[in-house]
Amino acid sequence: MEKITSKNNDIVKDTKKLITSSKARVQNRAFVLEGARLCFDVLNSVYTVKTLFITEKFFEKYPLEISAMLERCDDSYLISEEVSKKLSDTENPQGIFAVCSMKDENAFSKSEKIIALDNVQDPSNVGAIIRTAEALGIESIIAYNCCDIYNPKVLRASMGSVLRENVYICSSLEETLKSLKGEYMIYSSVPDSSAKRITDIDFSKPSICVIGNEANGVEENIKALSDKLITIPMLGNAESLNASAAASIIMWEMLR
Repeated sequence: MEKITSKNNDIVKDTKKLITSSKARVQNRAFVLEGARLCFDVLNSVYTVKTLFITEKFFEKYPLEISAMLERCDDSYLISEEVSKKLSDTENPQGIFAVCSMKDENAFSKSEKIIALDNVQDPSNVGAIIRTAEALGIESIIAYNCCDIYNPKVLRASMGSVLRENVYICSSLEETLKSLKGEYMIYSSVPDSSAKRITDIDFSKPSICVIGNEANGVEENIKALSDKLITIPMLGNAESLNASAAASIIMWEMLR
């Protein structure tokens, strides 16, 4: 295994760009996983590992797992602790990084219950929503104009769920929902007391619930084509819930 000890190595620089730049990820159709949990999770996903970077200390700690990963990747490098710190997006790097290829297809997969994200920009929110969706058994997520799902913060917040969930990135949420209208009941979540209380909604039919932007909510054109506007009743003085908190409540109610 080739060793890299300089943080100014071109391979290290190119990999760092994949971590920090959404544009670089799109251009190269690749993203980077960091840490034991995410890197080992990729072994049980449809994603392929292009390049593996590990420190000697990490290799000694997880020899069996690393051996399995080495069988799956095209290239591998033993890196110094200095290089590990250079690549890391966290304060305390564990010493493992995997460059993975994005899926070739961006196909929509139908499921009985679907969450649609409309301009959700906070990586922590997007990651948490995807994680909760997997935990509750909602397999399909529609994402429109959201933050990059391969952003390191999204990957960490999702705890690997991004690797397993069907996240369909659409160019037009309006057109996507129009194509599903009739087959699905479409609901938009709004912080409006005049909307239908979510606890009064019958989710027995195939349903899509739209979660809006953190500051501006669901777009007007999406609300207009929705079958119903729904709201989470609140007793306190807060005007609205965090997007991921609202999505968690909505997904729970969808599956009750």
